[in-house]
Amino acid sequence: MKKIFGELNLTWIKLILFSVLAGVFTALMAMVPIVKDTSFSDLTVTLEVWILFGILIIMNSKSPLDSALKCFVFFLISQPLVYIIQDAVNNSHLFATYYRYWFIVTLLTFPMGFVGYYMKKDKWWGLIILAPMLFLVGVEFGRHLSMTMYSFPRHLLTTIFCFVTMIIYPIGIFSDKKVKIVGVAISLLIIGAMIIATVVKMPVYDTTLFLSAEDTTIEEQNEDDDSINIRFDDTFKAYLKDESYGELYFKYIDNVDCWGLNARFKKAGKTEFVLESPNGEKTEFDITIKSKSFVITKK
Repeated sequence: MKKIFGELNLTWIKLILFSVLAGVFTALMAMVPIVKDTSFSDLTVTLEVWILFGILIIMNSKSPLDSALKCFVFFLISQPLVYIIQDAVNNSHLFATYYRYWFIVTLLTFPMGFVGYYMKKDKWWGLIILAPMLFLVGVEFGRHLSMTMYSFPRHLLTTIFCFVTMIIYPIGIFSDKKVKIVGVAISLLIIGAMIIATVVKMPVYDTTLFLSAEDTTIEEQNEDDDSINIRFDDTFKAYLKDESYGELYFKYIDNVDCWGLNARFKKAGKTEFVLESPNGEKTEFDITIKSKSFVITKK
């Protein structure tokens, strides 16, 4: 472990090559449909992998200035590539829309790289420098744990990655046994807090399935273009055949002046639901529930 946390020969040529590869790989993961909403696409939107890259650069730099410059150049090259490649392939405008955020982060990597280098001094106060990074990874751990619980096993690899790296960082960065123990304890406290927070507030996807109006089309969350032409109100009944997926309820939507059939989903998957009129007439549907979308097929 000490090899990667301080004994790599990180030349400028290697750093630039690493920057290009990281940017290209991330762009590919953002565009390949099969990895959408999985652990492989997580690095396109969250920080845990980029924090690992930053720490490895810091720990294999030769001075505070070398660390600051290399962190800055790494993000200055990799992050624009992520958006430029996608724009070139998809004719999109992601660079103009999203890079402004990453440009601010890139500017901050210079002072963070400079200060971060002092973790190599192997002193107890190095934990003060590391703690914010542990907290950020902890936040990502909680986020991905929530998504894994909702749509298991999606994002499970990222959840494990966050857990493992939070334990590895204090062990790999520091040599002093007491500092390592305290660092691991800090990581475990953050992990425990995130687990409790996730369990207390379980993930829920609350959405409108369709409206009671003539020739109503399913909302944008539905990936199909099918129409559901059913009039209903709160005298109807609606229920999921497998209640473990959540619940259905009616809600009057003022801005469109009609009733909506709403859902509060607790997990992703495939199930069926029933819309029943006051006279007992039933209409059944198949539904595929995803993280932030759904697909409905009328039987």
